[in-house]
Amino acid sequence: MKTEKSCVPFLSRRQFLKQAALAGGVVAAPYIIPASALGRGGAVAPSERIVMGGIGLGGRGTGVLNWMLGEKDMQFVAICDVRKERREAIKAMVDRKYGSQDCAMYRDMREFLAERTDIDAVLIATGDRWHALASILAMRAGKDVYCEKPGTMTIAEGQALVETERRYGRVFQTGTQRRSESKFAFAVQLARLGRLGQVHTVRAHISSWTATPRFTWLTAESEPSKEDVDWDLWLGPVPWRPYNASYVRGGWRGYYDFHTMDIGEWGSHTISHCQMALDADHTSPIEYEHPGNDNGEGMVARFANGVKLVLTREGWRGSCGVKFEGTEGWVSVADGYEKPDVSSPALLSDYKKIVQDYSAQYQRPLNHVRDFFDCVKTRRATVADASSAHRSMSTCHVANICLWLGRSLKWDPVKEEFIGDPEANRLRSRALREPWQL
Repeated sequence: MKTEKSCVPFLSRRQFLKQAALAGGVVAAPYIIPASALGRGGAVAPSERIVMGGIGLGGRGTGVLNWMLGEKDMQFVAICDVRKERREAIKAMVDRKYGSQDCAMYRDMREFLAERTDIDAVLIATGDRWHALASILAMRAGKDVYCEKPGTMTIAEGQALVETERRYGRVFQTGTQRRSESKFAFAVQLARLGRLGQVHTVRAHISSWTATPRFTWLTAESEPSKEDVDWDLWLGPVPWRPYNASYVRGGWRGYYDFHTMDIGEWGSHTISHCQMALDADHTSPIEYEHPGNDNGEGMVARFANGVKLVLTREGWRGSCGVKFEGTEGWVSVADGYEKPDVSSPALLSDYKKIVQDYSAQYQRPLNHVRDFFDCVKTRRATVADASSAHRSMSTCHVANICLWLGRSLKWDPVKEEFIGDPEANRLRSRALREPWQL
């Protein structure tokens, strides 16, 4: 396949160290090292620089990349995207940032991952269908991964994601950035510290766009050239569907093959927050009550300790809201809130201290991409690692399966299987189109 790339070589931090060592053994004449190479003058030495590439960076991915480009110890060197216009847009953006023409372009991630051994980490912001598989392929290639949410399309994908992170010793961060925002961290800490009494109910905001998946597909259109849009690679592991430009422009949402629906769309954020507040990052509820509708409104899921998780669309002033209710009070927060709503003003009296103590205790910078970069260097787990992503997405997937089957379900979070329901168990995974596999 055709590859677009810069002819200008990039000196990675590994290559820099190797060449510097060699030079030290053979160069006898005085050698002047620029201050910037030593990290002086505000610059970051190459040995401390995280070399990054990107896969599938559309609107959301561009926003995250802009965020990352603000971190001085990261250098972005290559973009891989099946769409020519996206490759060129990201290259232009990165080249403007660095004042060069060095950002390389690739169409096929297999070639990209195999060839760019200089890259330490990748940013993945494809559509839902690719998140887990692209992350797994990248980690197998020795890359750390920051991947947009939702982390997975199925329970089986989540299991493979966790196993890959563990087996290959990689750092993984899913893009549930609210885990690194102060107002959400504060709400979580009120629950963890017992300020709300015994927490008995947590509420998770779900979106209201497409609850019932479409199993049809759009009218076939003439495929563009592979150079403009590689449709086969765009589809990746999902069943073959005829090309329609609407999919490529974001119209894939709402289709079973491509999307995690309303529960996965925002639940990937909000359910993750609820489980974080309950110190339940490594489990999921065990009972899911069908709500008597097909959109998930009011669905109740119960954890093994009896705490209820309630899914709801109403009662928020902004998107991706959560509410934690205890015997002595409650706290609620969403994107549109300057500070959380609370049952008593007294709960906000030491807001700054609680946030600062959280950041210090857990060594979290309250900046999601900074947390990722710090963990790439220290090799500790991120605030939204593969396990937490898998377990919160498992809750989303089980809730979806409950809706699709039209009945209440029981889930064993240890064995990761439905109890007494073979039909539900078959929905834990989906067949992947050749040649793709987990």
